[in-house]
Amino acid sequence: MNQVRPDRFNAFLDSDGPMIEPVAGGPLSQMTLAIKDIYDVAGYKTGCGNPQKLAEASPATRTAPTVQVLLDAGAQFIGRTQTDELTFSLNGENAHYPRPINPAAPQRITGGSSSGSAAAVAGGLADMAAGSDTGGSIRAPASYCGLIGLRTSQGAISLEGAMPLAASYDTFGWFARDMELYEKIAALLLPASSTVFGRVLRLSELDNLLAGPAEKAAFESAFQSVERVVGTARPATLTAMDIDQRYWCFRKTQSYEAWQYHGPWISAAERHLGPGVGERFAYGSTIDDQSYHAEMVKRAELTDELHQLLADDGLIIMPTVPGAAPEAKAPFESMQAYREQALRLLCHSGLSGLPELSLPLSSVQGAPFGLSLLGPRGSDRALLALGKRILQASSANNANGTV
Repeated sequence: MNQVRPDRFNAFLDSDGPMIEPVAGGPLSQMTLAIKDIYDVAGYKTGCGNPQKLAEASPATRTAPTVQVLLDAGAQFIGRTQTDELTFSLNGENAHYPRPINPAAPQRITGGSSSGSAAAVAGGLADMAAGSDTGGSIRAPASYCGLIGLRTSQGAISLEGAMPLAASYDTFGWFARDMELYEKIAALLLPASSTVFGRVLRLSELDNLLAGPAEKAAFESAFQSVERVVGTARPATLTAMDIDQRYWCFRKTQSYEAWQYHGPWISAAERHLGPGVGERFAYGSTIDDQSYHAEMVKRAELTDELHQLLADDGLIIMPTVPGAAPEAKAPFESMQAYREQALRLLCHSGLSGLPELSLPLSSVQGAPFGLSLLGPRGSDRALLALGKRILQASSANNANGTV
C-alpha cells in the first residue's frame, strides 16, 4: 500500500493495493500524487465514495489513462482520496467516512466532491492530487482551501477509467499549491493555447451572489489586483435565462444524467445513501426525457451567448463561490442553502463547457476565498499563464505593502 502516514486531515482512504514504483527522470519526478476514488488504479478497488460500491468492486486491471500519464511522468502515487458519495455533493462530507479537514480553515468544510484531494494538497500530504469537476468540485474546494483549481474545457481531457456522474458536465481536474507545478501537469494533459486576452468583462449579476458586505469588499480588492494586470474590466450582460433559470437548467440536466447512469444500481437494493445525496438522485428520477431535452435547448442558447461574448479573446472575472467555506458545524439546511447559492455561480462554466480558473487571491473571516477567470473554450493553458502573472503580481504587491 502506497498511502502516506499520518493522515491528520482524513484525506485518504484505507485501501490496500500494490506498491507502484515511480518512473525515474520524468517532469513530475520526486512529486507525490493522490488520486480521487473515482479513477481506476491498477490493483486497487474503485469505491466512488460508497461502501457498497467498494465491496462489490474488483481490483482494477488497468489505470485510467489520464492518471497513467501522470505516473509515466514520474509522479509517485501515495494513495486514494476521499470523495463525496458518488460525487453528488459540493460540501466534502460523506456520511460513510470521517469528514476531511480543511487545513487552511479547520473549522470549515473542504468542499466536495474532491474533498480528500483538496485536503491532501492543502495539508502538504501530497504535492498534487487528481479530482474532478462536474458542478464545481475542483473550483469550490480550491477556493475553500486556498489552492489553484482549473475546471478544464469540456472534453479536453479523457475520462476513460473514471466513474461518471453527469457525462455532459464531468471534467478531469487537479489541485496544486503553486502554479509552476500546476502548469507542468497541464503541459502533459492539455494542448497549448494561443489565446491572447484582449477584453476584460464583468457581470454584475454574478457579483450580486456574494454572501455579504465582507465578501463583497474582499472580492473587490482581489478584482482590483487582477485589473492591475489585465486592464480595466467593462460591464457585460447575459440574456439567455436569468440566474435562477440557469441554476435550474443545470440542476435538472445534471440530475437527469446522474440518474440515467446510477439509477439502475441505486434501485436494485437499499443503498443507504447519505443526507442530500439520496434526495438528489430521487429528484433526478422524476425528470423525464422531454423536460431534459427542453432544458438542453436552453443550455445551448446560453452556451452560444457566452461563446459570442468571449469570442477568442474575452475574459470574465467573477467570484468562484459566494464566500469562505461554510463552517462544518453549520446546520444541514444552512449548508444546502449555501450550496444552491454557490451553484448559481459555478454553473456557468459547466453549462457552457468553458474553462474556469480559481485563484487563491483573497480571504474573508480568516479563511481562503477564491476569484475566478472564465475564458474561451480551449484557453485553459492561457488562463494558467495569466493566473501565474496575477499571482506573482499579487505576491509582489503584498510584499511591498500595496493594497
